[in-house]
Amino acid sequence: MAVSVPTVRMRLRNLLDRNLLKIVGLLNLTERPELISAIVGINAQGRGRARELAQRIAELPFVNSASVVTGRFDIIVDVTVAGDVADLYRVTSELIPGAGEPGEVVRSETFVVMASCNKWVSLPEGCWSDETKRDETGRKEMP
Repeated sequence: MAVSVPTVRMRLRNLLDRNLLKIVGLLNLTERPELISAIVGINAQGRGRARELAQRIAELPFVNSASVVTGRFDIIVDVTVAGDVADLYRVTSELIPGAGEPGEVVRSETFVVMASCNKWVSLPEGCWSDETKRDETGRKEMP
C-alpha cells in the first residue's frame, strides 16, 4: 500500500487532534534504580463518585494513572517518585488523601514495586524537574 508522506502526516495529526493518539517517550523503570514505583489501592467513600476522585488523583504530581477498579479497592493509583521513601510517603499520606473531600479516602494500601518486568512509564509531573522546590532540609516540597 503506497501512502504519501503528506497523507500519513495528515492522518497522524487527525489522530492527535482527536485525542486518540499520544506520542510519548517511555522510561524503563528496571534501568532506573533511583526511581521508586508504587501501586496504591484506595477505598473511597465516594457515594458513586469514584471516577471524579480518580480524575482528581490522576492530576496530582508523581501520579502516572488512577483507575476505578473492581475488587477490594475502589481506585488503583500508579505512582513514580524520583527520590526516597520519605517522598513516596508524602505522596501517599498527604497528596493522594488531600485530593478527596475530608473522609472521602477511607483507607489506602501502598505496594512498593521491588522488581518489575516490562514496566515502561512516562514520568509524571514532579519527577526530575529543574523547578522542584526544596525545603530547608533539602527535601522536595510537595505541592
